[in-house]
Amino acid sequence: MVSFYEIQLICLCCICAIWTVIDHRASKGDTEGVDVNSSRSAGSSARLLMRQYLTVYAIVMGADWLQGPYVYSLYREQYAFPERLVAVLFVIGFMSAGFAAPLVGPWADKFGRKKLCQVFCVTYALTCACITLPYFPVLVVGRLLGGFSTAILYSAFESWVVSSSHNLGLPQADLSAILGRATLLNGFVAASAGIFSNSLVGVTHSFATPFVASGAILVFGFFVISGLWTENYGAADTATSSDGAGIFQSGRLSQAIRIVWSDPQLLVIGLTQTCFEGSMYLFVFLWVPALQESSESAESLPLGYIFSCFMVSMMLGSLLYTTVISFSHTTRSIGAHASEELLTINAKLSSLVCATSSVAFAVAITFPSEYMRFWTFCVFEACVGMYYPVQGMLRGTLISNEHRATLSSLFRVPLNIFVVVSLLTGVSSARDRVLAASTIMLSFSSIMTGVFIVNGLDKRRQSELLLPRQQ
Repeated sequence: MVSFYEIQLICLCCICAIWTVIDHRASKGDTEGVDVNSSRSAGSSARLLMRQYLTVYAIVMGADWLQGPYVYSLYREQYAFPERLVAVLFVIGFMSAGFAAPLVGPWADKFGRKKLCQVFCVTYALTCACITLPYFPVLVVGRLLGGFSTAILYSAFESWVVSSSHNLGLPQADLSAILGRATLLNGFVAASAGIFSNSLVGVTHSFATPFVASGAILVFGFFVISGLWTENYGAADTATSSDGAGIFQSGRLSQAIRIVWSDPQLLVIGLTQTCFEGSMYLFVFLWVPALQESSESAESLPLGYIFSCFMVSMMLGSLLYTTVISFSHTTRSIGAHASEELLTINAKLSSLVCATSSVAFAVAITFPSEYMRFWTFCVFEACVGMYYPVQGMLRGTLISNEHRATLSSLFRVPLNIFVVVSLLTGVSSARDRVLAASTIMLSFSSIMTGVFIVNGLDKRRQSELLLPRQQ
């Protein structure tokens, strides 16, 4: 008999397939009227960059998502650690990421984004090796390496593609398309990884098997990066600049902090990253026990299928993003006005994503039935699918190349502090209060984005439109 979650996964996949066709036609129609000869070179460069980035991105995210459904279950069920000790392991990982974040960004800008992405493959493969051994000290080492690897994953990879796009002189619409396709691919890879990991666990009867497969994929990813990518840097793309010299890159860090502190829009981007991604990481810890406590069935939940439903929902969010961008007609505009319009739309979507996520969590608290929570969690994952390309575009446009990886990773410091404090204050025994706090923070982030970024960009665009008339 087909279970409820299998039916939901089939329905979501059908919706995703239909929407993919609609999005493809919208994107195709958006290119009508464009000068083919003038855009042929840029289009070829964009397609090459997209292939290079998405190939690597699919590999590393596939390795990451293979672990997704079973981190909690491996610690709690197979290794039989108490939930409080599981929370401690999660805290160690986030603390490691928090301490590493101020370092990996400057290292990526200084020594090369490609090199640091290869370092990620090595350290994350070692993380997978450690997690297969049920000894607490070894698991602690694995969490330390995992936190360091996560700090690289969410800063260096994006910085590489944004910097490469700028070096090639690609329009922002092409960068937006690459980031949107990356999130769509990420959802597809994650959904496939969820099904594959579910099958691995079913065959081997061990929650550790997906981590072994993940480690093998990461080794493969190291060599793919070596063969496909070229190196790029911050600071005028030079690896020999003496600015901020030293392993801790204190000069570059202090300069980056001054830049953020003097720009309200960058402060709000950092606030949004803390609120949204903090809520997302807490959700990773909460969704399994939250559904389990709401379930009335004596059978264990099919976590792989539920995880795949979440990932297909994320794909739908990504498709919604690319559809909105396609129908906005900004790609038909010319010059600086197109960039300003595209940036404004992404800022409005950022505010909308935070507001919708806030409502989803509020509904999950108010109606704590299993199926209602499942669907509200799917809505949140759809928001995640929109968040990454939106936030990537905002960071890629508002942050200069010289400090891109540094600032991107610097924003992760308050994020990790927020998650660590939340985990230490008793997430496992106060799930509804954690969701309520996330609801409030996401609402605040939505308002701040609207006030400082959307209004600021609207005013700047209006002043630029009025300037030619005054002349």
